[in-house]
Amino acid sequence: MGDQRLYWIGFNRVIGIGPARLRALLDAFGDVASAWEALPADLEAVLGPATAEALVRARAQIDLQAEWARIEALGAQVLTWADPDYPERLLEIDSPPPVLYLRGRLVPQDRWAVAVVGTRRPTPYGVSVARELAAALAASGVTVVSGMARGIDGVAHRAALEAGGRTLAVLGSGLDQVYPPEHRGLADRIAGAGAVLSDYPLGTRPEPKNFPPRNRLISGLSLAVVVVEAGQGSGALITADFAAEQGREVFAVPGSIHSPASRGTNRLIEAGARPMLHPEQVLEALNLDALARQESVEENLPEDETERRLLQAMSGDPIHVDELTVRTGLSVDQVSATLALLELKGRVRQVGGMHYVRVRERGSAYRVD
Repeated sequence: MGDQRLYWIGFNRVIGIGPARLRALLDAFGDVASAWEALPADLEAVLGPATAEALVRARAQIDLQAEWARIEALGAQVLTWADPDYPERLLEIDSPPPVLYLRGRLVPQDRWAVAVVGTRRPTPYGVSVARELAAALAASGVTVVSGMARGIDGVAHRAALEAGGRTLAVLGSGLDQVYPPEHRGLADRIAGAGAVLSDYPLGTRPEPKNFPPRNRLISGLSLAVVVVEAGQGSGALITADFAAEQGREVFAVPGSIHSPASRGTNRLIEAGARPMLHPEQVLEALNLDALARQESVEENLPEDETERRLLQAMSGDPIHVDELTVRTGLSVDQVSATLALLELKGRVRQVGGMHYVRVRERGSAYRVD
């Protein structure tokens, strides 16, 4: 799997190869290594002349081993679509990023995440609300997601850390290009108690065009998005729009009709967002008690001999149902029924085409093999 990751990283560096085209390449060639090494004529049949030519030119210039060395030197990790530890909620959105770079670690608890976002120029009211909200979420075991920008984002991250909770920061740049620069220390703290993530390759500078796509990942990682303060043109409103498209809950903190920092949030409420009057509203909307009960059931349901045989035959590499019947000696019906149960327990995941992967034990770090 480690070798395969090199090719995922390579494709992530090719301009014009996004999720849709990469999916087409995987469908045509079966895996990323074969796609990366395909003949120009075969690539042209899938991508068209211009994109195929750009890919051929790029792969001649990209040193995959050097890219991997840079990632290791930063202490970063890589997750791809093919990785069973890729965040489940992010896979639910349209065109999830094929590659995620991260510092720190992700844990199963991060499925229960709420984004707290807002203006870079908050009022004292906004700072107070963001701090109270993020602390309450973190103290309740909910992971706080934000974009590590100045203002509300930074307040939310710090409050979650101070409450002893987890927080995830999604960057609009490469992991080695932390922005704003005064948040480098904050990024280190987040990596020690959560994760700093990006779908941009190392070296990518924090250009304005990078931030709207970044906001789509913030909402994609979350069960709900809370906009604390936002002017009419705030990027936080873009995050709210993405959240609505992705079927996430959207909350907005009401503010004074005379405050420019509350114009965006008040309009969100007018458009149908839930007004956030106290942090407990968000926790109630997440149905936290029910989620906790589900987690307990998943962890405590006993595994019988059939489940154990299947799990022993599986790894982090995709395996077809037919191959599992050969390895275990079980019938197709037994394998299919047991896989369905293990998927409900969160022990395996289907990755397409009747291929399954084993999910690592709860509490383990997401890491590169």
